[in-house]
Amino acid sequence: MAAKDPVLTPELLKIIKIFGIASILMVLGLSFFNSRRANNTGEDLTFRMSDAARIYFLNMKAINYNREIRSDAGMTLFRHEDLSVKNDEAGIQLVLILNPPKDEAYLYLEPRNFDWPIQIKSGGETFIFKNGNKSDHLSAINQLKALIENGKMIFLVQNEREIPLWEEESEKDALKQVFEDYARLVE
Repeated sequence: MAAKDPVLTPELLKIIKIFGIASILMVLGLSFFNSRRANNTGEDLTFRMSDAARIYFLNMKAINYNREIRSDAGMTLFRHEDLSVKNDEAGIQLVLILNPPKDEAYLYLEPRNFDWPIQIKSGGETFIFKNGNKSDHLSAINQLKALIENGKMIFLVQNEREIPLWEEESEKDALKQVFEDYARLVE
């Protein structure tokens, strides 16, 4: 009868200890980064708002906005009270839209007293924004935000006439506030 070779040799025990300790250390090390999880759902989280952000907006920031409830769409529209367009003048309005059934928030560029496309002029450059889906509006909003942050005056071009987007500094601050509120909603 042949002698049985020991299965757990000292070398094998050392290898098991090394891989066991390395595995435990890797699990502990990666557990510190669990707040950044991969999104494998396939959902677009660009417009997703958290409950905490929505509640903060409704309780703290919504007092600066005129609210319009659209029960047919299940959405609530917010227009900043300092960005009102006069009844007979052409202008644009930034509308912050909350869609609670989908837990999403959108920012819509709304033409007032004229129709699409919107033509914006700033620093000799002309930008044309066309009506589209929520992603198209987000792209237009980001371009507009970049123009405002550059500090240049921005004009709406309507029938060869240039209309400033803001006349007072409070209107410019209101535009920035809408951008900040939206960014906080979808962070």
